[in-house]
Amino acid sequence: MTLTKHELRQGRNSFAIWTAAIAVLLVICLLVFPEMKGEMESIGHLFAAMGSFAAAFGMDRLDFGSLTGFYAIECENVVGLGGAFFAALIGSSILSKEEQNGTAEFLLTHPVSRTRVVTEKLAALLLQIVVLNLIVFLTALFSICAIGEAIPWKELLLMHAACFLAQVELAAVCFGISSFLRRGGFGIGLGTTTVLYFLNLIANMSEKLNFFKYITPFGYCEGADILRNGRLNPTMLAIGLLFAGVGVAAAYLNYCRKDL
Repeated sequence: MTLTKHELRQGRNSFAIWTAAIAVLLVICLLVFPEMKGEMESIGHLFAAMGSFAAAFGMDRLDFGSLTGFYAIECENVVGLGGAFFAALIGSSILSKEEQNGTAEFLLTHPVSRTRVVTEKLAALLLQIVVLNLIVFLTALFSICAIGEAIPWKELLLMHAACFLAQVELAAVCFGISSFLRRGGFGIGLGTTTVLYFLNLIANMSEKLNFFKYITPFGYCEGADILRNGRLNPTMLAIGLLFAGVGVAAAYLNYCRKDL
């Protein structure tokens, strides 16, 4: 697993910065909750009256006075969107950077197959996402205990699982895109995540465009839907796994025959 270790060492600064940023923002959000808890009922009525804007973020379906409702709109957005950007940015550059930095020829002159290169880079990508989510989840648990609230285990696990799976899907799709690029794909990763996030907002605002939820991984990350249904949407998850599988397959097929 030499390549995997090398990728982890090379990306440790970026990983540390993103993980720390998400964890700190999550802690700040949760520490604010006790101060705002008494005012949340009136704020919830205000948001519910804001029409399409409230619907876009699911605020019209959440109880802001409860920890789970507050967590779904404030904290899950921090975890989901922050983690998604990290996964997409790393995934979109992890293969293409070898050509951009001029290290592809050096790497492939060693007794290592292209299949192994893709496999070890994919392992490094997924490992970073797993560790980031584990740290963030533990941070959430400690923060909830610190503010004296009971931990809503089922809801918390479902929301964090949804965020993790969305990050894996985005990482896999961007990983596939990375195999077609010859330069860094940070812009593509950033743009892909942003577009998919806004597709989910549009789907929330219009019944006619609800099918967008089946295209974007943020569709099954919707905190309001998770709390209402008590589970993740299996159809959206299946489609997401299909997209992830296509992304990984594309990476193997293209990189293994690519003219470097």
